[in-house]
Amino acid sequence: MRYKLTFVVGLTLGYVLGTRAGRERYEQLKKSARQVAQNPAVRNTAETAAQQGRQYAGKAYHAVSDKVGDRVPESVTQRVRSLRDHNTHGAPEDDWGTSTT
Repeated sequence: MRYKLTFVVGLTLGYVLGTRAGRERYEQLKKSARQVAQNPAVRNTAETAAQQGRQYAGKAYHAVSDKVGDRVPESVTQRVRSLRDHNTHGAPEDDWGTSTT
């Protein structure tokens, strides 16, 4: 019960302080976040991380496909191939790895 009360008090305090900060503070935070995201060092780091992620995903794909072999249903195999082909042609992806177009 004590932890629930602490949580509720914290939630209430956060709400009150957040509403008092208002729109102006929200706009300041949004502007700061945009500036950080547009920083060349941040963008380069994000791109490097994305490239490494793609490399590791490719290695994992090959390792799994070597072990699983032909035991994967054809429908799954076709779906993976279509996603891979679609993504290699530059279609944007959402957070779930599916095309946004």
